[in-house]
Amino acid sequence: MPREERASSLAIAPVPPAGNCAPRWRALLEARWRARLQEVTELSLAYHGAAAAAPEGRDAAAGQRETQRLLCRTIAARRMLADVDDALSRLAAGTFGSCEQCGAQIPAGLLAVIPERRYCPLCEAEAGPAAALPGRGQAS
Repeated sequence: MPREERASSLAIAPVPPAGNCAPRWRALLEARWRARLQEVTELSLAYHGAAAAAPEGRDAAAGQRETQRLLCRTIAARRMLADVDDALSRLAAGTFGSCEQCGAQIPAGLLAVIPERRYCPLCEAEAGPAAALPGRGQAS
């Protein structure tokens, strides 16, 4: 099916240009940025605390698993914070709400759920499931 036919089959209204709703998007993104920053801070502190208190001997494996789990969660949280930061940069540059691959407008309903979204539904479908997740599917 050609791209134009797939685009017309989507019954989702495009997002208005970012300039028209910039204060709304900025407030949403800034709230997400603060929440992500708090999450990164809490996870980083938990990771460093677990690493410092890691037991030795027979219980070392359990402590290492917990430390590794916290490290993975911290890394993921930092990626999500970077994604929100990138979205704020796109908002400032006037490109927020546009697909980074094809330039099409991303539906407002999708941005309301994941405002740091980079790709329209068609480009996400072509790129596969990894592109749908913030922090994945693009070089950082």
